[in-house]
Amino acid sequence: MLQRIIAPIWGLAGVLFLLGYAIFRLTPRAKTALVDYDLSVLQWIVLVVWVIFMLIGEGYRGFQKKFSPRTAARVRYLRDNPSPLRTLLAPLFCMGYFHATKKTRIVSICLTLGIILLVVLVSFAPQPWRGIIDLGVVLGLTWGIISLLIFTVQALTKPDFPHSPETPS
Repeated sequence: MLQRIIAPIWGLAGVLFLLGYAIFRLTPRAKTALVDYDLSVLQWIVLVVWVIFMLIGEGYRGFQKKFSPRTAARVRYLRDNPSPLRTLLAPLFCMGYFHATKKTRIVSICLTLGIILLVVLVSFAPQPWRGIIDLGVVLGLTWGIISLLIFTVQALTKPDFPHSPETPS
C-alpha cells in the first residue's frame, strides 16, 4: 500500500511548502522595515502590538487551536484511508477543500479568499508599514508550521488522536 506512505507525506509537504513559501516571500520585506528604516515610536508601538496580535490571533487561535489539529487529523486520515484522488490532491485534501464537512469547506474557501484580499490590500501599503504587517504574518505562520509539525507527529504516532479530520460521515 504505497499510497498509505505517499499520501500523508505529500499532503503534509504540500501544506508546509505553501506556508513556508509565504514566509520566504514576506521575510525580506519584514527585514527591510526593521533594518533599513528608522522606525518612529508610533511604528514601534504598532509593530509590538501587531506582532502580539498575530501571534495570538493567527499563531495560537488560528493555527494551534484550529487549523493544525484538523490538518494533522486529515494527514492521519490520508494514511488510514488513501484513495487515488486524495493521494493526488493530498495538500488540498489536508487543507479541507474536499471530502470535508460543509462547514470545513466553506471555512477553507472563505479563509483563502480573505487571505488573497488581504495580500492585495497590504501590497499597497508603503514601507515600513508593509514590513511591519509582514513581520506579524511571518511570526504567525512560523508558529503555524511548528504547531502543525507537532500535531502531525502526535497524529501519526498516538493511537488515540483526539482531533477530528472533519470528513463527511
